[in-house]
Amino acid sequence: MSFSKKTRYGLISLIDLAVNSQNGPVSLGSIAKRNGISQQFLEQIFAAFRSARLVRSVKGPQGGYQLAKSAAEVTVADVLQVLEGTYHLDNQVAQPNSEYVGIADTIQRLVIDKVNHKLDEILENLTISQLVLYYSEHYDRQEMYYI
Repeated sequence: MSFSKKTRYGLISLIDLAVNSQNGPVSLGSIAKRNGISQQFLEQIFAAFRSARLVRSVKGPQGGYQLAKSAAEVTVADVLQVLEGTYHLDNQVAQPNSEYVGIADTIQRLVIDKVNHKLDEILENLTISQLVLYYSEHYDRQEMYYI
């Protein structure tokens, strides 16, 4: 399993949006510039986010985007479902003419179902606000200027 660039950029852009929207809407151009992401690619991602009601757009000269819900309500699972459709491993299917149908069922129940359950457990409980908090505590240090 791997996350696509779309998912990685989607998560990056939502963290950036949450961090930088305290003073109003944030433009896609500013998110793109700060993170080295194509603005056109972000437009595709944000179209999906708008459709899923994760973000809302604000029109006008000071326009841009804001989260449509609090960052504590948006989970990583939400983002993956919007951008990928699913993050679960595919089901194990028995080969047609296989004498050992039980092997496929064993793999499904003891491997795939358990992995998918753990993925749900982690991703449905990890929110954008938790990602923002971790980022803020570990990386968002303001430069100190002494006079």
